[in-house]
Amino acid sequence: MACKECYSEKSRITPILGARECLKNHLQYVCGTCGRCICINKDDKRGLYRWNFPFKGLSLAKLYLRTADYLNKRPCSIYEVVNSKGRKSYKIFANANDLNKYLLKNKGKTCKRVFSVSKYKEYIGTHIKYLAEIEVEEYLKEMKMFHQITSDC
Repeated sequence: MACKECYSEKSRITPILGARECLKNHLQYVCGTCGRCICINKDDKRGLYRWNFPFKGLSLAKLYLRTADYLNKRPCSIYEVVNSKGRKSYKIFANANDLNKYLLKNKGKTCKRVFSVSKYKEYIGTHIKYLAEIEVEEYLKEMKMFHQITSDC
């Protein structure tokens, strides 16, 4: 069952290949419900958050949706974006205005909403912070243990 706060079915999932580096060096949204860490760091070069970038799949986009909701203090939406060659990607948009700006700049792309929540809610226990080294190690240990349990099923 998906976490009501961060929408993930796995409380220790991180899609980033360099999970240790991200957890150690980037600002994290720590889910107050399940404890999952989500990178909420802003990219210095582009001035964008991770949730602003396109994703290869809906499940990956869902892993970052809560950070968009939190930063915008409103429910954001995931759209399936299809280019003129039929290639699909998934993008999170904060509102219809951002979606329309994107479509104006990206002629030949079409979008349809595929996921959103109906209302924004704050959750008790949520933290935005850099993790201490011990927290990073514990999280990675739990992530590895969780992965072993689910891969054995």
